[in-house]
Amino acid sequence: MAQAAKPMTKTQLVATLADEMGSDKKTAAAALDAIAAVVTREVASGGAVTLPGIGKVACRARPERMVRNPQTQEMMSKPADKQVKVTVAKALKDSVNA
Repeated sequence: MAQAAKPMTKTQLVATLADEMGSDKKTAAAALDAIAAVVTREVASGGAVTLPGIGKVACRARPERMVRNPQTQEMMSKPADKQVKVTVAKALKDSVNA
């Protein structure tokens, strides 16, 4: 299986996005920053955002639970918290496995 050596950087993503949009890097960077801001704001408030063809980013509440301290093996209570969950779109999964 061929895998890229490093993930695409933001600079590379902005340049590629500008080419895809037929626009300049400044506009592409603004669009990328706007998408990131919208997703962050929506998920932080407990909502979810679907990025068509990519997946769904959602906030999930986890209840209080018992966890084990690996150093002492002591069981302790961990308070309730929230977790960000990303579900990959079927179309993306299928294209990767094609």
